[in-house]
Amino acid sequence: MNNEHGYVSVHRSHGISTIEFFHPQSNSLPGKILQGLAEAIHNEGINADVKTIILRSAGEKVFCAGASFEELVAIKTETEGEQFFSGFAHVINAMRKAPQIIIARIQGKCVGGGVGLAAAADYAIATSGADVKLSELAVGIGPFVVGPAVERKIELSAFSQLAIDASNWRPAEWAKQKGLYAELHAEIEGMDESIHRLATFLSQSSVDAMKELKHIFWYGTEHWDELLRKRAAISGKLVLSEQTKHFIEQFKNKRK
Repeated sequence: MNNEHGYVSVHRSHGISTIEFFHPQSNSLPGKILQGLAEAIHNEGINADVKTIILRSAGEKVFCAGASFEELVAIKTETEGEQFFSGFAHVINAMRKAPQIIIARIQGKCVGGGVGLAAAADYAIATSGADVKLSELAVGIGPFVVGPAVERKIELSAFSQLAIDASNWRPAEWAKQKGLYAELHAEIEGMDESIHRLATFLSQSSVDAMKELKHIFWYGTEHWDELLRKRAAISGKLVLSEQTKHFIEQFKNKRK
């Protein structure tokens, strides 16, 4: 996949695997990017030479704009809808199953599925401009697939606030207070220094100990393969409504 259509790349160095994604529309997530992310995370997860994983996106202002509106509006059947939203499920499940600690580099705003990626990471380090919004209800669906990951990280009350008030941004400081972000830095340089420090420490730590910690962190999510598939089916059905199609078109026009 070339830069015009986005990419997922992997770089390994000294036991640290950096997975980067990019899409020209504010790092949105079409099916190909989701597939590439799920495959990259899975492959790095089973690589014995990889001690820790950094998940990041390209650019400076937006970490991830969530689902691709172009692909959402093109969905014609429930099967197509479930297949698209299952892409988010595959990424989240790959992140929870990887035995390595995953650090998320959140350099800018997070919307929808982007919030899900931040929540599914084991440790998210962000900048002060990394505001968050779950916009799904505003386009006639809901954060059903990413919901379990977000709720697990910030608990039900904060998740429900994001899911209900879908047009309102919550500042990065709010996200840190609720536990979505482990650290918040005023500048990108400070964020990157902290990520490098932590990734280096983890790359030199006990692999077996980190694997056991990961099991503890994700205890109780063993049913997520089936749960997230069912959630994808809900979204896949809702996205077909005429009202949702209209909302999505409105959002697309606002972004132009």
